[in-house]
Amino acid sequence: MTTTTAPTTPRPVYFDCDTGIDDSLALAYLMASPAVRLVGVGTVAGNTNADQAARNSLELMALGGHGHVPVAVGAREYRVNTFSGGVPAVHGDNGVGNVDMPPAGRAAEDRTAVDLLIALSHEHAGDLHIVAVGPLTNLAAALEADPTLPQRVAHVWVMGGAALVPGNISPVTEANIGHDPEAARIALAADWDVTIAPLDVTMAHTFEETHRQALLASGNPAAETVGRMLDFYFDFHVPEYGRRCSALHDPTAAALCAGGVTPSVAPAVPVDVDDTHGPGRGQLICDLRGQRQAWHDRPGARTRVVLSIDDPVADHLVEVLAR
Repeated sequence: MTTTTAPTTPRPVYFDCDTGIDDSLALAYLMASPAVRLVGVGTVAGNTNADQAARNSLELMALGGHGHVPVAVGAREYRVNTFSGGVPAVHGDNGVGNVDMPPAGRAAEDRTAVDLLIALSHEHAGDLHIVAVGPLTNLAAALEADPTLPQRVAHVWVMGGAALVPGNISPVTEANIGHDPEAARIALAADWDVTIAPLDVTMAHTFEETHRQALLASGNPAAETVGRMLDFYFDFHVPEYGRRCSALHDPTAAALCAGGVTPSVAPAVPVDVDDTHGPGRGQLICDLRGQRQAWHDRPGARTRVVLSIDDPVADHLVEVLAR
């Protein structure tokens, strides 16, 4: 099933993130990819707090030669859930594996991430792509602030949820969707086309030590710095995989947006989010009924759920970052 192709001209991308280690790998990739023109970054609470995420983004972007791209702080709290301080055991005390980067030499924008996203949607009307790899709090707030936003957005690429595999913060719930289910439900119900990379595919692809060493030797300052961050992230994944490596959560969504990898199974199906307060809270509910004989799109469905990618995602990331 072919669902994405590489763009013929660089597509403008707004990156909405909670800049931890895998966000940093995705951001470094977006800066380096010739298929993408990064036009804005907004941050949200998640792996770390929204202000630290902005600092991490600003510093990495300075290393990547993107000091001109605006960065704005977004939601510091969720619609109902309370931000609990991030996950230092996964991403380090500063969100980026306790790696220190040189100061960016500039601060985040005075405007919010919501204001930045809406402004970019006018500046790049009909062409703007959103890559959202944290809780979807900013997207929901932007939709409420400007209900016409979807008319000016070409596509939304999300890392989040678990369709047919276990969650990572509950038996059925993945962190980005689970931290703010109310926002996720609003964002995924909006009148725009969405492609979701859930844990089904992001846990199936790994970044290995050989890939990390390639980043360290790349000569790309941003890639080298991410290679240092990954040392911390690899340690966290040892109990999951039995070796030092990491899942490829956020970079997979970025690579899909850039057309660098192509899904092999990605049906467009009705999708909802459980925002009740029972054991299923935060579950991404993908209606995959009737798919047994052959994978196919459901009529009228605008949310594509990526279940598998045959392309080696890690190899593609290294190819772009180390060239």
